[in-house]
Amino acid sequence: MRMAGDPIPDTKSMIRVDHAGEYGAARIYAGQLAVMGNRSTVSGEITRMAAQEEKHLITFDRLIRERRVRPTLLMPLWHSAGFALGALSALAGPKAAMAVTAAVETEIDRHYQEQRNQLQGDDPELEGLITEFQAEELEHKETALAHGAEQAVAYPLVSAVIRAGCRAAIRLSEKI
Repeated sequence: MRMAGDPIPDTKSMIRVDHAGEYGAARIYAGQLAVMGNRSTVSGEITRMAAQEEKHLITFDRLIRERRVRPTLLMPLWHSAGFALGALSALAGPKAAMAVTAAVETEIDRHYQEQRNQLQGDDPELEGLITEFQAEELEHKETALAHGAEQAVAYPLVSAVIRAGCRAAIRLSEKI
């Protein structure tokens, strides 16, 4: 419950960054599938997770329009960077692709939880969507871990770098 004097959450910034994040995730999966096609043991899982990310993106596209939120100006960067990250991870193999998913979803879970803590009932629609999507992102992380993410070469380093990149992308997309 929000107390008197607590800041009111900036829902436009939340929608902007969540839209960018879901777009980036969709691009990562597109890059992975472009390299792997349906030839990998994890292709089916990636296709399923990509479909959920597409649903999230469609929802945030709608919120961007309805609430007149300016998308991040960094969308062209996220377009290329997301695809490249996905393609490069897929070239390194299924476990590397899953390592990227596990790292990204770890940060997205943290990010969505921060947003839920800020909203505290101020925007039930947005909070409900974030709660729903957070659960699906956690399921993606668990899927990635079950498919060998932690067995990828240099997993701790890869995870740390990807997570730091996600945190930077979040901060940049909130403002720019």
